[in-house]
Amino acid sequence: MIVKRDIEESIQKIYRKIPVIVVTGPRQSGKTTLCKNFFSSKKYINLEELDKRDFALSDPKGFLNQYGYDVIIDEIQRAPQLLSYIQVIVDENPKAKFILTGSSQFELMSKITQSLAGRAIIVRLLPFSLKELKVLYKNKMPDVFSFLIKGFYPRLHINKIEQSIFYGSYISTYIERDLRLLINLKDLHLFQKFLKLCAGRIGNILNLSSLANDIGVSHTTVKTWINLLETSNIIFLLKPYYKNISKRLIKSPKLYFYDTGIAAYLLGIETKEQLLRDPLRGALFENLVISEFIKMRFNNLKDNNLYFYRDSNGTEIDLMCVKGNEIIPIEIKSGETITDEYFKNIKKIKHSLPNICYPSVIYAGNDIQMRTDINVYPYFDINNLFKNIK
Repeated sequence: MIVKRDIEESIQKIYRKIPVIVVTGPRQSGKTTLCKNFFSSKKYINLEELDKRDFALSDPKGFLNQYGYDVIIDEIQRAPQLLSYIQVIVDENPKAKFILTGSSQFELMSKITQSLAGRAIIVRLLPFSLKELKVLYKNKMPDVFSFLIKGFYPRLHINKIEQSIFYGSYISTYIERDLRLLINLKDLHLFQKFLKLCAGRIGNILNLSSLANDIGVSHTTVKTWINLLETSNIIFLLKPYYKNISKRLIKSPKLYFYDTGIAAYLLGIETKEQLLRDPLRGALFENLVISEFIKMRFNNLKDNNLYFYRDSNGTEIDLMCVKGNEIIPIEIKSGETITDEYFKNIKKIKHSLPNICYPSVIYAGNDIQMRTDINVYPYFDINNLFKNIK
């Protein structure tokens, strides 16, 4: 079954204006399926095929001449020197259209920005959103905690693969293999320990020294590993909000995973019953909601404008969306019953942050409440809140 991706509408708007579209994102997020179906009239070349890759590496000019200038090239990071030749082609041929896919790795992103500056747009495709899954499940979705454990990678839902099998293979095949191509990973056991410790720190302020001490490696090594997981679209770092922009760049961020299924697997959480008893239940639900906002931003080809807030008194807001001069505070609660406690922190910050609008709470229940001063949305209705703040 083919699921229409939310990002397709945005791609359609830019297709005629940009000669090169680069679709990046984590492995298994649906990049190839999206490109082959959305651009079904184009030739498709996969550089994972050894003969195609050898052709591209040994004779890039001949490779492009043979397959033409209206083509999908999958896994472009396998032959990054093609990018320089593509630059010449699109400069000389205004009808040339290239759709490229690849993992967001340091070398690939660097070469794209160098070779195709002003000629390419980078599109980031993450795993399914809740909105996309509602279509797939025809609005008869499992509850949020089951989704949280299962995760959002397309194959899990379309092919109905057991999550423990999928994530075990995903971590060993993709994360560890890809990272070994980028760094000299001498001790795989330590890196596996690092992944599990990151999962246990979801929603916490990132402390590189603490991680390094717990693993038994240097601060520099942990920083390198964090950067690699970020670039590979496994984790993201949520920065703190300050009125002074420079402080956002130097204060410590919080750590989250793009997909909660990977985090749950690393934590050994296999069932809903386990999750409901786990002390990280709230953090994982918070992770799910924040990653949904990031998906909606990326699907609209917008940068991440999300932060968290914590003042000197310890008052914290889980998510702050910054839209020009407007600040949208959002509290995230894993409970299924609305209580006054949900609104306490938003009410506290109203005096210190005058540009607040659309203050909201997202929770694990089912009811929508449009209150006088704060709106309440169930987790599956995030998209309606996003319409007001995108």
